[in-house]
Amino acid sequence: MVRDGRGITVPLVLLVAVLTTAVAWIGLSLWVGSGHALPGASWGGAVLIVFMAVGVYCAGLPVRRFLRGEATRPLSPLRAMRTLILAQAAALTGALVAGWYAAQALVLLPDADVPTVRAAMLRSLAVCVSGALMIAAGLLVQAMCRLDDTDDEHDLDLEGDRDSDGDHR
Repeated sequence: MVRDGRGITVPLVLLVAVLTTAVAWIGLSLWVGSGHALPGASWGGAVLIVFMAVGVYCAGLPVRRFLRGEATRPLSPLRAMRTLILAQAAALTGALVAGWYAAQALVLLPDADVPTVRAAMLRSLAVCVSGALMIAAGLLVQAMCRLDDTDDEHDLDLEGDRDSDGDHR
């Protein structure tokens, strides 16, 4: 997933979301066409995904504080790496969620004049938007975890266990 040190990129996330939407729309159209009902979306699902996006953002704050020099405690390199992986997974998961529920909304669109169908479509769109927030949180936290090109990685003391010459204590 990481190529040339760029991490998860916006074009990759958009590609995942569009492909998910296309494949899910085809599958859901066939499913509904054969007389089955769509799997439902709920407001609770949208709220849950928003809370998860907030959690991902909050997980990235200690890394950002450390890299800006505002941290009062050292940061474990393992924690920083796990935060980066969480952010990347959140961005890709948000793309899958947004694509799946966008496809549901597209399948419901032709019958949107029926109040119950319109309500289901709005719930699907709400979960789709919450997936987009998850994408934004993941990409933002990934950016928070990025080291500047000007930083010398050997001078960055993540554990706080080197003296001023760079030797281990």
